[in-house]
Amino acid sequence: MHSRGEASPYGAGDAPAPYEPESRLDTPTSEIPIIAGAHCDNDAPGAHRVAEKERIPVEIWIILSATCFIALGFGLIVPVLPQFAASFGVTALQVTIVVSAFAFMRLVAAPLAGFSSERFGEQRVYTVGLLIVAASSIASAFAADYWQLLIFRALGGIGSVLFTVASGALVIRFSPPSLRGRISSMWGGVFLLGSVAGPVIGGLLGQLGMRVPFIAYGIALIIAAGIIAFALHRPAQRSGSEPQEKLPPLSLKAVIGDSAYRASLVTGFAGGWANFGVRSAVIPLFVAGLISAEPWAAGTVVAVGALGNILSLVVAGSASDRHGRKPYLLLGLAVAAIGFAAVPLSTDLVMIMLVSLVCGIGSGMMAPALQATVADVIGREHSGGRALATFQMSQDIGMILGPIVAGALIDASGYGWPFWSSALLLAVAALAWMPARETVRKAAN
Repeated sequence: MHSRGEASPYGAGDAPAPYEPESRLDTPTSEIPIIAGAHCDNDAPGAHRVAEKERIPVEIWIILSATCFIALGFGLIVPVLPQFAASFGVTALQVTIVVSAFAFMRLVAAPLAGFSSERFGEQRVYTVGLLIVAASSIASAFAADYWQLLIFRALGGIGSVLFTVASGALVIRFSPPSLRGRISSMWGGVFLLGSVAGPVIGGLLGQLGMRVPFIAYGIALIIAAGIIAFALHRPAQRSGSEPQEKLPPLSLKAVIGDSAYRASLVTGFAGGWANFGVRSAVIPLFVAGLISAEPWAAGTVVAVGALGNILSLVVAGSASDRHGRKPYLLLGLAVAAIGFAAVPLSTDLVMIMLVSLVCGIGSGMMAPALQATVADVIGREHSGGRALATFQMSQDIGMILGPIVAGALIDASGYGWPFWSSALLLAVAALAWMPARETVRKAAN
């Protein structure tokens, strides 16, 4: 499962994961990690018998316990960050830039994260990354003006990508091959639970002041850093035999000719724009500006969207293995588009909660099928780092541009067009899948 670190899976979270095959083990504020071909491993003869004999290593439980604090902590600031930025008397565009700055710095610092993990070790980089984001969050709580908040949040993006890359590498090293699917499911589930509980708790803490959730997030990350630094005491060692020789790395030219991969890039951009960008940055502003100014209201609406995500995710992931990816991609995109188009029509808290639920259901329906499609295209025989990196970048670019364009549209014409344009992009992504091939038969073979 995914998440995207602070760009949570299936929602807001820290998460773009390392740009390497079989290393997509974070979730961002709402996405299951891609493990190329992992869904096929359990179909091998005796795979279930092996899984029954092997136990999840204690190191994985330690990393998951740290992830609980990370996911819950990030959820604390989701409902209050846009309102806190707006409290400095800035425009809606400037508010959304604060959200996008974090993601932009993650994108820029990704090469540094890979080099640092190799040079200094994953455990050290994981710990340092957590402490950088903790310092950034606590500093944000004491920001005296908008520009200080922008700088502190942007610097936090560097720490975020450091610990995202390092944590993914550690999970790969400690995960037995026969348990990778199960472990990745647990990983994504932790982020989803954080995305549900965090915004509610964050909204309640916001009643004490909008700076309080940032301090609480910093404390949660310090606890997580302590767990990784002191409880994860055994150095990461690769278990099992050496991997079999693989074919040469899969070039981008080889996959760009695949209609399913091209449609995945379009969907990644649209999903990053709408689900990870506009939904996390603009819906809290919409709720605070037109529905209720109480911090708990925005947190509840965000949490209801995450709940819809979970409800459909549980069904759609395994169902797409049996019935194909395209039906769930098309249905999920259509449901999400309808939800986004209905947001500006919401006039009270109950209605916006129902609409948020619909958006979450659509997102959760298409996300696992999308990631499985990319894994189907790449397969297990090649190293697909460049193909995965390009797909991840399509999501990141959408996540960065979505809130900025939405903020400009709000300043120019109100809240309608940010959501209608997001619905249009999701509809375009659905159209891109009409001529695309179905990949699940290739995966089954």
